[in-house]
Amino acid sequence: MTGTEGRLPVRAVLFDRDDTLVADVPYNGDPALVRPMPGAREAVALVRARGLGCGVVSNQSGIGRGLLSHARVRAVNARVDALLGPFGAWVYCPHSPEDGCGCRKPAPGLVVEAARRLGVPTGACVVIGDIGADMAAARAAGARAVLVPTARTLPEEVAAAPAVCPDLMEAVRLALSYAEAWAHPESAAAYAEGRTRP
Repeated sequence: MTGTEGRLPVRAVLFDRDDTLVADVPYNGDPALVRPMPGAREAVALVRARGLGCGVVSNQSGIGRGLLSHARVRAVNARVDALLGPFGAWVYCPHSPEDGCGCRKPAPGLVVEAARRLGVPTGACVVIGDIGADMAAARAAGARAVLVPTARTLPEEVAAAPAVCPDLMEAVRLALSYAEAWAHPESAAAYAEGRTRP
C-alpha cells in the first residue's frame, strides 16, 4: 500500500469487468454473449455525471492459457464500451496465474496503469469488484475498494472487504460519497456509515 489510501479526493472509479459490469462468461471471446449486470448502465452513467473518470481493470488469463486472443478480448471490451461506455481506460492482464506478473490482480499493476491513463493518483481511485483479488489489488495500489458480492464471492472475501454493497448502484453511491466527503463531510458520513469497516 502506498500510504495515500483514503487521503485524496476521489477522482476516478475503476470497475472489474466480469460479474461486476457484465455477467461472467468464462474465457469469453464473443461480443454477442455480453450481458450487463443489473443496474450497470445507470451506475456507470452516474459516475460520469459527477465528472469522475471511469476505467476497467480485468484479469484475462484466457490469453495466457491459449484460449483467447488479444483481438477477441478487445472485441468483447468494445461491446461493453458500446453498451455501458465510453470508459476512459481499459486495462487487462493477459497472463496466466503461473506467470508471476505484476499486473494480474491481486497485484496492483492494473490499478496503477488505469490511474496513469486517467491522469489521477492511485490514491484518488475507488476500485469496485466482486472478489477478494479486486480488493487486494486496490489495497496494494493505495486505492479505496468496494466489494459487490456475487454467487462466486467467498464468505471470507466478504468478511475481509473494506466496504461491501449489495449491488453496483449502491457501490457507486458509496464511491461518490467518498468524493462528496471532501465538500460535505457530515452528509457523506451519514450515507457511508454501516457500509465501511474500520
